[in-house]
Amino acid sequence: MVNKVFLVDSFTDQPFHGNPAAVVLLTQKQDAKWMQGVAAEMAVSETAFILPGSVKGEYQIEWFTPTKVAELCGHATLAAAHVLWETGTEQPDSQISFTSRSGPLSAQKSDSWIKLDFPTEPAEMISTVPDILVEEFGPAIKFTGMNRIDYFVELESDRAIFEYTPNFSNLEKLGRGVIVTALSSNPLYDFTSRVFAPSEGIPEDPVTGSAHCCLSSYWSTILKKDQLVGYQASPRGGIVRLHHLGSRTLLFGQAISIMKGQLVI
Repeated sequence: MVNKVFLVDSFTDQPFHGNPAAVVLLTQKQDAKWMQGVAAEMAVSETAFILPGSVKGEYQIEWFTPTKVAELCGHATLAAAHVLWETGTEQPDSQISFTSRSGPLSAQKSDSWIKLDFPTEPAEMISTVPDILVEEFGPAIKFTGMNRIDYFVELESDRAIFEYTPNFSNLEKLGRGVIVTALSSNPLYDFTSRVFAPSEGIPEDPVTGSAHCCLSSYWSTILKKDQLVGYQASPRGGIVRLHHLGSRTLLFGQAISIMKGQLVI
């Protein structure tokens, strides 16, 4: 049987904004080498592969960057749920459940938004800051930490975020992603961020759901509020609404389909 493939822009309601993700609806289980090959061919930050489970509304999901498997991906999960509803595979009022490398995840429609239930990924402060981060951000650094996926850096202002020009070859040496954030000077948002992961084949990620699972924990503590709005200041840009629930984070985003087709291999 043919595997259908879709390209979806996530965390946006406008085409060619947000973060593009490929979604492959599998008809049977495929090995990691094949999925990695498809992800490299798609050449977007993440490709999600979803395989139906034994119960209606349940799926197994795997994420791949162009160069490696990903432990957690918000925007490709958002895209996968969007595709399942848009194609009529699932009814609009249904909850979709995913089993993943990061445990159980779920998606549900919330007005014109999609609500994702994800694990919180808090960052812990590190006492020794890698030299590369000091070289990249210098005296603008206010806090440096890391979680199980990324480094985490707070800068003194969102102006420093907007004006930062990354040295990708330098950041690649860190061997993991870097979340850079600051309080937002725009009253529409609580904080601003950018995310870089050149060691995973993603020089700058346009909008990163997994990073917001870390950002929600950090900024809810700083701002003393559990409902937040984040703006990811990549060239494409994107908005993520958040509800921090301790060990879980609800992410709210929108999505729009760009392309659909089929894999002939």
